[in-house]
Amino acid sequence: MATLKSTLVDAIKKLQDVTDSPRFDAELLLCHSLKIDRAALMLRMNDALEIPASFDSMVDRRLQSEPIAYILGEWEFYSMSLAIRPPMLVPRPETEHLVEAVLDLLPQPDARILEIGTGSGCISIAIAKHAPSCSILATDIKQDNLELAHENMVRHGLENRITSNQGSLFEPVTEPNQLFHIVCSNPPYVASEESGSLSRDIRDYEDPDALFSGEDGLDLIRDLIAQAPDYLHPGGFLIFEIGIDQHQTVSVLLEEHGYDDISFRNDLAGIKRVAMGRKPE
Repeated sequence: MATLKSTLVDAIKKLQDVTDSPRFDAELLLCHSLKIDRAALMLRMNDALEIPASFDSMVDRRLQSEPIAYILGEWEFYSMSLAIRPPMLVPRPETEHLVEAVLDLLPQPDARILEIGTGSGCISIAIAKHAPSCSILATDIKQDNLELAHENMVRHGLENRITSNQGSLFEPVTEPNQLFHIVCSNPPYVASEESGSLSRDIRDYEDPDALFSGEDGLDLIRDLIAQAPDYLHPGGFLIFEIGIDQHQTVSVLLEEHGYDDISFRNDLAGIKRVAMGRKPE
């Protein structure tokens, strides 16, 4: 019977050609199959255990570049565990900077927030957990996404704190004259011509509608910038994620539509990842 260490080493060797993090991936898969956490795995490396057949099956799926979040059926975002199903966009660490920007710019404890394109619900749920008096409307164009988002809201006991409606952009805002203090979004922003440069686990598995937005990646962002002022309180902020080297074009678009206090927040790689613009008072 093999030790956990030898099993892990074998898996790492198999995965090293398909992922930039073979050890991390192998550890997550082994922990999931054994139903233990990574700390317990480290302590039991020399133990000889019978490895569930599910482990080899999960490694084989990862060898086909299937996202590890899909294999596990869950993923961590902002220190929360969220259910994830294909072809849902897997929450990225970069998007945590968007959550932080929203929390930093809340004008009052009971602020009204609109999230456009909620996907798994990760952004709205993270905001709701850290700003418990806020009112949040989370929207998405796809019903499957809203169902998963609701599942995650229930998982974190927030189903009564977040309202969800289906529709494109601002269509789900059905109350007359309803205004928000913050409109936020992680919209699709990858240029269609860049599809070939994406890794297989993104290109071949994740929903292209959540990734691509026209020739320069900014089609939906243009609509978002143009329409958001009609739904923002004076002094309210539009906050959204952008791609590499898009900040200059986005800054011009925000200026053209009358926003002020325009700024950007960097991710940990120093890339301007979150755009912010204020509707003048």
